[in-house]
Amino acid sequence: MIAPAPVKPERGKDRPWIILAVAAFAAVLAAWLWFTPVGFWGKLRALGYAVCHQLEERSFCIHGICSPLCARCTGMYLGALLSLGYQTFYGRKAKFPPVWVIVALALLFGWFGVDGLNSLLHFFPNLSGIYEPSNLLRLITGTGVGLGIGTVLYVIFNRTAWSNPVDESPYGKWFAFPLLLALAAVLIGLIETKHSLVLYPVMVVSGLGVFLVLSSVYTVVGLLILRRESSQLHWRELLLPILMGMTIALLQILVTSWLRMVLTGTSEPLNL
Repeated sequence: MIAPAPVKPERGKDRPWIILAVAAFAAVLAAWLWFTPVGFWGKLRALGYAVCHQLEERSFCIHGICSPLCARCTGMYLGALLSLGYQTFYGRKAKFPPVWVIVALALLFGWFGVDGLNSLLHFFPNLSGIYEPSNLLRLITGTGVGLGIGTVLYVIFNRTAWSNPVDESPYGKWFAFPLLLALAAVLIGLIETKHSLVLYPVMVVSGLGVFLVLSSVYTVVGLLILRRESSQLHWRELLLPILMGMTIALLQILVTSWLRMVLTGTSEPLNL
């Protein structure tokens, strides 16, 4: 049985749906703004509340302000954004990495799991982990997994969005992936200085990263729902799927935060 061909987007026919999508996003955004705390940092922490435990002792804090994400989640979302941004310089390449890169990413994922389990064991008084956990190790292992998330998401996005993707990997050249690792190491080193000029931007970017990464994932879902996979030539043709992705992402953040509040009985960061 032959699968139906993807629908070629037509800009004129999209206009009513784009208007509807803008209205839907505005409605969800208004609800999120209403139910979250006032102030910039309150809104930022509300983004992190949907995906992270936000324990202060496992987060970066400065001048009484704590990051919207713990050290591990900070690394994960920053790593994903770094990976996505880095691969963008290599164009619309849509081939998965060479085997040695996949092995390296798998090892980083394994380290993430071991370090996460080790940290979890320290929650229980009668148990001791393999080693003493630290926010630095959480940041490193989180960043490693984030690089993998960004790598996979970038390839899937290009494969799904474009009619003219390049059948090459962004890490095709031998130095491409080591250079990304070096950039990640520099980022981790800067964060470890704990200087306010570094931590404040890190807090903002990592918090917004929750919305940006989820929006990217749901943009791919939007393309599949619209049956527009592999049919776009220009970014403007992605406006409708991007609006869908942003709306679904923010709706997930809002609903997840509400469920967490109901299940835990906490009143922050939603004003309900």
